[in-house]
Amino acid sequence: MKSLHNGWRRYLPLLAAVMLIGGCADSYRTSDVTPPETIAAAEKKDLFELTGIGTKHTMTVTASAYNSLRGQTSGNPSIAAWGDKLRPGMKVIAVSRDLQRMGLGHKAQVKIKGLPGTYLVLDRMHHRWQKKIDIYMGTDRSRAMRWGKRKVEITWFEKQNVADNVQQTAPES
Repeated sequence: MKSLHNGWRRYLPLLAAVMLIGGCADSYRTSDVTPPETIAAAEKKDLFELTGIGTKHTMTVTASAYNSLRGQTSGNPSIAAWGDKLRPGMKVIAVSRDLQRMGLGHKAQVKIKGLPGTYLVLDRMHHRWQKKIDIYMGTDRSRAMRWGKRKVEITWFEKQNVADNVQQTAPES
């Protein structure tokens, strides 16, 4: 047993080297910044659609476009309502507060009929808007102007609390 206890010291330099090379690469991120790999994963697949977990919602809403430009905001144009950093090329939407109450909260995944991929809810709109989304179009103002304002159909899955389901289906003792 004593030889096993002393044997770990032999591997300590190797462990330190692995951690320095890349084992701690994500440790600098804060929880309120969405990592690019999270966004890329959401664009590739819709987990709730694949697994059938959650309640499917479909609704027609008004969609406009917005940019991260100084003239379009009172604060930092690259920081969304929940503190996420926006970068051109991201598939992001802002939602009206009524849609947020319907389950389209922070980091919800949304499909927009006629547009490829899955969009993440990373921003929210002023409370005066109802049944409205804003599609993020980076810094391309002319693209946003060409989009204009139109009606679109959106689909999302409201997450279900798995722990509640387990409690409801567990046999009584």
